[in-house]
Amino acid sequence: MLGLLTVLLAGCGEEAPEREPGTVAARSDRPADAADWLGPTDTTDPALWLARRAASDGSIDPAALGGLKANLAAARQSFVEDPRMIANRTAQLETMLAEIGAAEAPATLIGDLTGIAAASGRRQLYGELCQHYITIRRTGLPRDAALARLRARYTAQDRP
Repeated sequence: MLGLLTVLLAGCGEEAPEREPGTVAARSDRPADAADWLGPTDTTDPALWLARRAASDGSIDPAALGGLKANLAAARQSFVEDPRMIANRTAQLETMLAEIGAAEAPATLIGDLTGIAAASGRRQLYGELCQHYITIRRTGLPRDAALARLRARYTAQDRP
C-alpha cells in the first residue's frame, strides 16, 4: 500500500495542468521580448513597463514616465492591488478601449480611476473599476460621461 502511494505521489506535478473543456490557451503575436504582462516575479518597474508599451518608437518621455510613477503611487493608496497588478489591468483596459476606438493613455486611465476610487472614501478593487469603465464605454458613452457615471456610483457607496 505504501509503495502504491509513493508511486502515485511521485507522479504528481509531472502532468500538464488540466484546462476546462473548450478553452484555448492565450496566444500573442507580439515579439517574445515584449511582455504582455508583468509576472509576479518580474522586477521591472511597473511605470517603466507601461511607458515602454506606450512608446511606439522605443523612446520614453521622462515626463510621461514621471507621471506614470506618480499616478501608480497615488493609486496604491486607493486600491487593494499592488502597482504591478494595476499596471497589468491598465494595459488590459487600454487594449480593450483601443478595440472600440477609444484610445486612452495609461497615466490618464490610472489617474482618472484613482480619483473615482478616492471619492468613494475607501480602497477599491482596480480590476473591478476597470471592468465597470469598459462596460460603460462599450455602451457608447464618451469618456467624460462614463467617468461621471462611475464617480456618482462610487461616491454613493456606504462610507466606512
